Amino acid sequence: MILITSANGNQGKRLVPKLLASGHQVRACVRTEASAGQLRALGAQEILVGDLADPAFIARAMKGVTSLYHIGPTLHQDERAMGFAMIDAARAEGVGHFVFSSVLHAIASDLIQHEIKRDIEEHLLSSGLEYTILQPANYMLASRMKAVFEEGVFRLAWSLDKRQSMVDLEDVTEVVAQVLSDPQRHTGATYELVGPGRFTAYDIGTVASKVTGREIAVERFDVEVFVRERFENLDPAALQHMLRMNLAIAAHYSNHDFVGNSNVLSFLLGRPATSFEEFVRREYANFRQSLKTLTD
Repeated sequence: MILITSANGNQGKRLVPKLLASGHQVRACVRTEASAGQLRALGAQEILVGDLADPAFIARAMKGVTSLYHIGPTLHQDERAMGFAMIDAARAEGVGHFVFSSVLHAIASDLIQHEIKRDIEEHLLSSGLEYTILQPANYMLASRMKAVFEEGVFRLAWSLDKRQSMVDLEDVTEVVAQVLSDPQRHTGATYELVGPGRFTAYDIGTVASKVTGREIAVERFDVEVFVRERFENLDPAALQHMLRMNLAIAAHYSNHDFVGNSNVLSFLLGRPATSFEEFVRREYANFRQSLKTLTD
């Protein structure tokens, strides 16, 4: 049995079908019944709905598990404690392989979410568990292309001339499926998962313009305004945590490039990692197909 946490998030909803297609038994942990319904539609055999901040829920989720992939609730104020609790519960249950979704350059401790993941990595290293740590770059996300395709603008929360590396989530989850399917080969490894290229916002606009055949503008948006509007229903403490983390991200990425190397990912995939242009072409084709479906 393979346990997946945050199983209906950006990674989980791509990973679960890959594992099921390979014949694995999957137990998916989600926070809400709505997420559970979406995973049932993907064919998940066993779904647990609960809170990873609850030790009893973690203990129940861990029963009979041979391997697990822990995807922490990024930007959650209790992410560190949840990660520690997952590791401790896995050790108590005798789980054979703990795979952790970390982040590229977890040592960049002025980024709060990196510091949290770095601490979880350290706890995992000290646990005695067999482990694999995966450190993906910034995700190429379809949701970030929505404004590009609909409005002709790419928006970013930090300096438009700083470079970033990105990675396609389909590539990431392909690697995760490999790691979970062949623990012996990957235990003790820490893998940076980075796609090819290093992009400023202007580079991203150039690629998007080439693919869409229209001029794509680039804009920087105000992080504080964005967070306060998007997360207005959070309690004050959670909102302040979210604001601190996002402001730290914007400040760090405005002062430093966030780049890596694609060699490791390409080696693991056995092929070149997906380029940003390939990603945009795929998502633009999906966007055009969705418009066609609406008009048919």
